Amino acid sequence: MTKPMLLVAAAALIDVDGRVLICQRPEGKQLAGLWEFPGGKVEPGETPEACLIRELDEELGIRVTKSCLAPFVFASHEYEGFHLLMPLYLIRRWDGQPSAKEHKALAWVKPVKLDDYPMPPADAPLVAWLRDLI
Repeated sequence: MTKPMLLVAAAALIDVDGRVLICQRPEGKQLAGLWEFPGGKVEPGETPEACLIRELDEELGIRVTKSCLAPFVFASHEYEGFHLLMPLYLIRRWDGQPSAKEHKALAWVKPVKLDDYPMPPADAPLVAWLRDLI
């Protein structure tokens, strides 16, 4: 049986100390309490880059330009009702201070410590790539 494909764009914001920003999913949402990379669903007619620029403004209150989005790696994960395809972009420059507008909490974490934070199945494999890079 074919499952619908869900395209989600995600970002690994990396600060000057080499820490990555992760966000805790709020209560009442699917996978509540788990930690994830910020981002969201790509809307019809929207590019992954445009989606991230929009989502990072909505979720974190920061402004990012397309030139600061560096494609890095992607996740392909089969959930029960859909298949998720999620490109992850690295971002080292943005305007504004990230704040939790839609999440329960934010955390700046060294890549070697990301395993200490429970993540959705699609996000977890990306951690090894970040550890190798940073």
